[in-house]
Amino acid sequence: MLLNTKELLRIAEENGFTIGAFNVTELSNFKCVFETAERLDAPTIIAVAENEFEFCGKDYFRFVIDKLKESSVPFALHLDHGRSVKMCQRAIQAGFTSVMIDGSSLSFEENVELTRQVTELAHLADVSVEAELGTIGNVGTSDEGVETTEIIYTQPNQVIEFVEKTNCDLLAVAIGTSHGLYAKGTEPRLQIDLLKKLKKVSSVPLVLHGGSSNLDEELSKACKEGIRKINIASEYKAAISRALNRIMNETKEVKFALMLPAAIEEGKKVVEHKMRLFDSVDKAKYYRR
Repeated sequence: MLLNTKELLRIAEENGFTIGAFNVTELSNFKCVFETAERLDAPTIIAVAENEFEFCGKDYFRFVIDKLKESSVPFALHLDHGRSVKMCQRAIQAGFTSVMIDGSSLSFEENVELTRQVTELAHLADVSVEAELGTIGNVGTSDEGVETTEIIYTQPNQVIEFVEKTNCDLLAVAIGTSHGLYAKGTEPRLQIDLLKKLKKVSSVPLVLHGGSSNLDEELSKACKEGIRKINIASEYKAAISRALNRIMNETKEVKFALMLPAAIEEGKKVVEHKMRLFDSVDKAKYYRR
C-alpha cells in the first residue's frame, strides 16, 4: 500500500517504533529494500534524492509506484533533499507521496518562507512535507570517508515557531549525524539530551538524517527518545558495491545478472539489521486494521 509519510509516522508514533527511509538509485537498490521490507513485514520509506530523481526517470517511478501500491506492506515514496519548489512540484507530479524541502542552508526566515510555499502546494495533493532545521554534516560516500563538515545543531526555541509558520508534517533535526560514511577512527556522537528537548517542543514527528555508520546503541536511543524516521543510504549501498567488487575480482565475471543477486543479498543484510534496530519489523499489521 502506498501512503504519505505523515500517515506512516502517525502510526509509528502511536506504537513506538521508527521507520527506515532508504535511498534507492536504481532497480537493484529498490529490489534490495522492497524485498526485505516485504519479507519482514516492515513499513518502509523509499527515498529518492534530487540527483537520483534525474537519473532514474519517469518510467522507473511508474514501476516503483505500481509495486508499492500492490504490496500489503505500507510504503511511502519520498523526495529526499529537494532544494526548490519546482523540484518538489516535479516529484508530486511523478506520483511521490512525500517530499522534503531542504532550506537548512538559508536563513531562518528564508527557510520558513520556502518551506511554507512547498507545504501549501503539497497539501493540495495530500502529499506530506519534511523540512530541515539546523545543518547536518557531510562526510562523503567513499569507503575512506572524509572529515565531517560543520554541524549547526537545531535550537529548541526555533522549533515551535518554525512548525507553526510552515505547517510542515515532519522535521529533520541536527543532533550530531552526518551524511555518508565516516572516516576510519571517527565515532559520531548523537546529542541525546538535545533530542529530548526537541521532542518536548515539537508537535510533528522528528527525523534523523545521516544514519549510516552511527553506533547501533546511539540509533536505538534516538528511536526510544522519539525519532520516527531515520535515513539510510551509503551503508547498504556500500555493502552491495563491495560485494560486486569482490565477486568481479575473484571470479572475473562481468555479467551483472550473475553477480548482482549475491551482491544484493549483502545489502539486504544491512537493511534487515536497520529495520530490526528501528523495531519496525512485523509492524505492518498496525496499518491493516
